[in-house]
This record gives sequence, C-alpha cells and structure tokens, in this order.
Amino acid sequence: MRILVNRKIKRLFLCVLLAVTVFIAVSAFFLLLKTEYAIFCVTAAAVLLACSLFALMYRYFRDQSRIMNDAIDQIREYIDGNRNARIECDDEGDLYRLFHEVNTLVTILNAHAENEERAKTFMKDTISDISHQLKTPLAALNIYNGLLQEEVDGHPELREFTSLSEQELDRIETLVQNLLKITRLDAGTIVFEKSPENVSDMMSYIERHFACRAEQEGKSLILSGDEEVELFCDRSWLTEAISNIVKNALDHTAAGAEIRITWRAFASVVQIIVSDDGSGIHPEDLPYIFKRFYRSRFSKDKQGIGLGLPLAKAVIEEHNGTVEVNSTLGVGTTFTVNFLIPTKS
Repeated sequence: MRILVNRKIKRLFLCVLLAVTVFIAVSAFFLLLKTEYAIFCVTAAAVLLACSLFALMYRYFRDQSRIMNDAIDQIREYIDGNRNARIECDDEGDLYRLFHEVNTLVTILNAHAENEERAKTFMKDTISDISHQLKTPLAALNIYNGLLQEEVDGHPELREFTSLSEQELDRIETLVQNLLKITRLDAGTIVFEKSPENVSDMMSYIERHFACRAEQEGKSLILSGDEEVELFCDRSWLTEAISNIVKNALDHTAAGAEIRITWRAFASVVQIIVSDDGSGIHPEDLPYIFKRFYRSRFSKDKQGIGLGLPLAKAVIEEHNGTVEVNSTLGVGTTFTVNFLIPTKS
C-alpha cells in the first residue's frame, strides 16, 4: 500500500528521527560512562522513546481518521442530494490530491445534471408550445370537416372522404395530447393528487367509456373483482393508463372477442389484469411494446401511434407500480399491473 505523504507525515517523520537520535545519543553517553545506572537509564530512555512514538502515531492516525470521516460525510451528503457538498483539500499530499479529484468529479456531475435538466425543460417547453400552436388549426379543421359532412348527402364518396378525414384529425389530436402528457411526465412537472379510490368504480368508468365502441365492433368487456378493493392513486391519471391498455386490447381483437378486466387485492399488492383473446403479440415485439413510437412489422394495425402503452407504463410507474405482459400468437395477450400497498408506519 502506498504511503500517503503530506505535511503532517513530514512533521511526524522529523519528530521520530529526532527522538531516535536523542535516544542513541543518551544511550551512547550512559554506556560510555559505564556506571551502575547505565542499563537503567538506557531502559528508561527506550521506554520514553516508545511512549513518544506511540503518542505521535496515535495522534497521526486519529487525525487521519477524522479527515477520512469528514470526507465520507461530505460524500454521503452529496449522495443525499446536497450538490454543494465538497471535501476540504487545502493541504498537500496524495490523499488531498485524491480529494481534489473527487471534488472535480462532483463538479462535472453537477454540470451534466444541470445540462440534462435544461434539456428536459427545453424539450417540455418546445413540445408544449407546438402542442398549443396545433390546437387552433386542429379545431378549425374539425369545424371545416363538420361543415363538409353536412353537405355530402347523396355523395357516398365524399361522405367516406370526410369520415376518413375525421379519423385522421382525431389521430393527430390524440398524438398531440399524448406527446404533451409524456413530456410533462418526463420533466416531472405533473403533481399527482393521490387519494384512496375504489378500483371497481374506476374499472366501471372504463367499461362505460368503451361500451359504445365495443358494441359497434361486436366485442365484449367483462369486469370481475372485489368491489371493496381500494387503491391510493390519482384517479384521473390511473384511469387513463388502464384505458390505454384496454384500448390496445380493442385495437388488436376481432369481432366476437372478449376483453376481461379483473382486479384483486393481496396482503401487500393490488393487482389489475387486462386480458384478451385476440391476435397476440409476436415474440420479437414483446421487448419493445413500451417503446415510444414503436411500430411492429408484424402488426396489421395501421392506426396506432405508439404512445398509448408508453404513457400507461410511465403513469403506472409514477404510482410505484409495475406492468408485465404475456402473449401467445393466436391465443391472446395479458397485461398484469401490480401496485404495492403502502405500509402503515
């Protein structure tokens, strides 16, 4: 192990050298005298030297321990979030050079964190501005499209055109809204207002929300679960997250399919399961379904934007939850969402 050299070590070395020199001189003096007390005096000098060395070494290691403890405390403060924490390094030697390098590393990490924060803020503000700028022309286009729909009676081709136009406008509006929500989540600007919520009520709301679409497409939404189960969450955001998973199930099932939403509570977990008997997800796609804008080369869905599932995952994780997916081609897909129940302290 390399010896750390600084001013204190130099002073200690000089003290030890002086003490040894004095001991040798005293011992030689008494031995030259050849008196009956010579051995006693040499022994006493040796004991005194040993005590002096012990005291010097004790003081040195005590100081080194204090310096290291102070350094460790500063490092822990930085880990705990104090970006101004620094180790004192106003002395010479390898130990203080190490402390200086640690301080330099802290400065670099702070600079990276500030740059990342600025980048997130810039991205959030940019997408927010774009989203708000798009709202006005989107509203105008929806009005124009509505006026056109009123004038296409007796023109099947124009009616089909305006219907497709309405679908595309809805897609753009959904994309803009989802982009804005995801960037706000990334930037940490959303404050979740959590409170105890009844899971059965939330799932019933989702069923009512998709009831019309399910009926039009000849699909069934089936709910099952304990009506007393509660979850500490932001009702609005979590309902949207589960709705995105249900919408994904509707998008990838054919007429006659069943989408089941079940929930249950365990000792420490509330679980929500959304399963379907649709086309399933290709194994090659499973690792990427929560990636933003991901489009599978195996999927027949041409309407998806690729933001619904990433948004759902982000919201679930903000509620200290996890989401897992199991799927078999031609059999169906199951999304399992688990939320830890906070323990009472």
